[in-house]
Order: sequence, then structure tokens, then C-alpha cells
Amino acid sequence: MFGLFRKDPRKALQQQYQQKLEQAMQYQRNGDIMNYSLLSAEAAELEKQLQAMDEAK
Repeated sequence: MFGLFRKDPRKALQQQYQQKLEQAMQYQRNGDIMNYSLLSAEAAELEKQLQAMDEAK
């Protein structure tokens, strides 16, 4: 019953992942390749965490 109101950690990570990809895309469009590569690396780390969560289930 109380589990209904808990936040899903996978959903939060998925949202962070999507935000990083969106920000990276904006930097790439503006020609800021340095920040694009940094955000892409952060997004890749989040993706690894998401995959690990999927495998744990």
C-alpha cells in the first residue's frame, strides 16, 4: 500500500539520461563540441546504470 507513493529510481535515472542527451544535442548544434562530449559521456554513464538496473531485475 505504501509502495504506491515511492518514487521509481529507474524513472528518475531515465529522466536524467534524457535531459543529458537533450543538453548535449543543444551544445552540438551550437558548435560547442567540448561540452557536447562531456555531456555525452555523462549520458553514457547513466545508460550503464540503467542497464545494470535492468539486469538486476
